[in-house]
Amino acid sequence: MTPFGERVRSLRDAKGVTLKQMASDLSISSAYLSALEHGKRGQPSPQLVRQICAYFGIIWDEAEALERLADLSHPRVTVDTSGLSARATELANRLSERIGDLDDETLDRLLTIIDAVPPRKTAGTRRIAGRRR
Repeated sequence: MTPFGERVRSLRDAKGVTLKQMASDLSISSAYLSALEHGKRGQPSPQLVRQICAYFGIIWDEAEALERLADLSHPRVTVDTSGLSARATELANRLSERIGDLDDETLDRLLTIIDAVPPRKTAGTRRIAGRRR
C-alpha cells in the first residue's frame, strides 16, 4: 500500500463509501482505484488527485497534503545518485536491498531522521521515479 492509497482508503471508510461506488462516481474502474490504493499502480494523475479532493470536499492544506502523498506514492522509485558521494550511493543501494526487512518502528525512525535534515538548495534537480523534482 502507498501513503496515498492508505489515505484514500481512510477517507472512503470515514465517509462510508465503497470502492466500487467511489470509482463509479469518479468515472474510473474499480480495478484501477483498488490498484492505486494497494500500490500496484503508479502515481495518480494530478487531475485524479483534484477529483478525489473535490469528491471528499478537501481544500487548502488538506488538499496540498493529499497531493504531497500522491507525489510520495510511486511504488517503484528510482534514485539517481550520480554526482553524489559514494556513501550516498551505498545508502541508496543498501536501502533498496533491505527495505522489505524493516519494521514500522524502524521505518518511522528513519523517516524522522530524514525529516530533520533541511533540504539542500541546489541549482540542479533530482530524479525520483522517472520525474524531475
